[in-house]
Amino acid sequence: MAHKSGDIQYAALPWRITPGGRREVMLLTTRGTRRWMIPKGWPMKGHKPTEVASLEAYEEAGLIGHIVSKRPLGAFHYEKQLLTESRLCQVNVFSFRVERQLDDWPERQQRETRWFDAAEAAELVDEDGLFGIITRFAGSYVRFVAFGKIKQSKKRHRSPLTHPAE
Repeated sequence: MAHKSGDIQYAALPWRITPGGRREVMLLTTRGTRRWMIPKGWPMKGHKPTEVASLEAYEEAGLIGHIVSKRPLGAFHYEKQLLTESRLCQVNVFSFRVERQLDDWPERQQRETRWFDAAEAAELVDEDGLFGIITRFAGSYVRFVAFGKIKQSKKRHRSPLTHPAE
């Protein structure tokens, strides 16, 4: 198995809150084996990891929304089967709040998409690391902002007692 340090991908964990307050995750099938997965893809020149994750959510599942944080929720590893070899890939996963799903998108005919209760979604994926990420997401007490983002001050106050001089 060839392993290269550049074998990294970026993924979106698409989620929504139902009118009843349930947290749901969208999974989609892979093109080859039809396993349940989240949208993911290779780095793209000129695009930040969060932009790649958002673009993959659109291309693979027709999702419109936004990445919640520049920090990934976590990372998992899987073995990517290529034509002549397999590679161990690391996938950095970003939280993606879904606003809507389009009626048509580039890979619509190649994949199935479906919403699942977050805990159920975790049970459907094959990769242990992705199972862990979705399980933590399903059980977390993350504050959700229903109507827009909270604006935070960029200025941070530092106390000399709690933060030594740099």
